[in-house]
Amino acid sequence: MHTGRMLIAVSSEAAGCMRSRIPRFTDRHSADQPRTFFRAAMAILCALTFSGLVSVQARAQQALTLPRGLDQLTAEAKVIVHGSVISAKIEPHPQLKNLITVVVAMRVIDSYKGNPPKTLVFRQYLWDLCAQLGAAEYGKGQELLLLLGPVSEYGLTSPVGLEQGRFKISRDRNGQATAVNGRGNLGLFNLVEQRSRSRGVQLSPRTTALVRNSKPGPLPLLDLEDAIRTFAGVR
Repeated sequence: MHTGRMLIAVSSEAAGCMRSRIPRFTDRHSADQPRTFFRAAMAILCALTFSGLVSVQARAQQALTLPRGLDQLTAEAKVIVHGSVISAKIEPHPQLKNLITVVVAMRVIDSYKGNPPKTLVFRQYLWDLCAQLGAAEYGKGQELLLLLGPVSEYGLTSPVGLEQGRFKISRDRNGQATAVNGRGNLGLFNLVEQRSRSRGVQLSPRTTALVRNSKPGPLPLLDLEDAIRTFAGVR
């Protein structure tokens, strides 16, 4: 009996203590309680939203940089051009101020897909610091071959597969040109012959030899152009 009365007493005391710790709307701080809760909820929501956006961005970037063969890059590209950079400027997106972009102007020397103007201007989103450093590839006067994807509703485009669709062109003392993409042309012709055969695409003797004897490193620009024209259906 004594034990039962002690438990009841302790329980009553604990309940009273808990009641005293619960904020009441008659307290002088009651007006701050909803605001505090709202701020905390918004902070959590913003944190979750930001982490979700980062996750989506990471997945999108990963998808963009999956290894692709030249036939796949050509098929996905909306415009394919060979030209030289006139200017490149890093700046925020005009509407989406938090996005850092590079605006590139190029003088078009030749085109293999699409109908680009003689001076092509495009805006590319720069994912991160590495992408911003990569924008240095658009140095003034740099000769490039670009396989550009469709332009988004926000006016953004980029080479298909990012660095895979951007070929830097170099010339030796004799003027012979070679081209190499941001991955050193690694995997550029993997399974290309098999995919072409399954789609009924007839490779030229030059492209067939290139595919069968491919290896990483720069390749003759003329060979690259011939292969792109084959995959784009332009001869």
